[in-house]
Amino acid sequence: MIRSMTAFAACEAPATGGTLACELRAVNHRFHELSVRAPEELRAIEPAMRGRVASKVSRGKIDLTLRFRAAAGPRGELKVDNGLLGQLAALAQDTQQRFPGLRTSFTELLAWPGVVHEDPLDHAGLQAEAMALLDRTLGEFVAAREREGGKLAAVMRERLDGIERITTQVRAWLPDIRAALRARLDARLADLKQPLDPGRLEQEIVLNLQKMDVDEELDRLDSHVAEARRVLGLPEAVGRRLDFLMQEFNREANTLGSKSVDARTTQAAVELKVLIEQLREQVQNLE
Repeated sequence: MIRSMTAFAACEAPATGGTLACELRAVNHRFHELSVRAPEELRAIEPAMRGRVASKVSRGKIDLTLRFRAAAGPRGELKVDNGLLGQLAALAQDTQQRFPGLRTSFTELLAWPGVVHEDPLDHAGLQAEAMALLDRTLGEFVAAREREGGKLAAVMRERLDGIERITTQVRAWLPDIRAALRARLDARLADLKQPLDPGRLEQEIVLNLQKMDVDEELDRLDSHVAEARRVLGLPEAVGRRLDFLMQEFNREANTLGSKSVDARTTQAAVELKVLIEQLREQVQNLE
């Protein structure tokens, strides 16, 4: 399945003690580079999160952001440390006797660290919920990549059709181009004052025809088109493979241009380079 490297997905869900939110975004990159931002409560599962993302995404610069918003109010039933509260109350009463103008309220005593306890946060439960939310976000993220990848693949197949059309045209022109080249050589040699040996003449004609022979380049271009179409149908990530194939396309187009002895094949080489560059730009977006 062709996938774009650029995508975004965000999900939110209720969780133990509050609400979890997860965001995944990615842009083009030659390799897999993952940046994770998570609250302190979820730091322990960062290696697991990295592994989960790597199992689904092989290429791109990816930002993973997890947020935890605690619910308003206490978690569960409040508990009071009566022993500590009694000590604080006795100390407050003693202090008031020594300093009659000093007043200590009951709420101030409750606010003392350790007097009032709430149920501890269930870190294991929260971490499990975070991983489940990450899986859900990853599913949407990969689906977004595949939708965009489908559009890119359609554009690339159009360019491959264009390359195939040009190579077919050049093949059809070759007999006329060879005949015109031979006629030009015959005309030039006829202008020479001293006649050439017929064997030498034929040798020169064959040599010039070999220099402009592009059958091999056209065959390789057809082979590259077939390979690109095959690769576009593979289920795994294909960006790097297609990137290498673009170099091969360029090599054949350059050789075709350098061997050209006709305005039509020169123009065909230019059009090929335009199509190949358009292909290469799309390949840069693929995972």
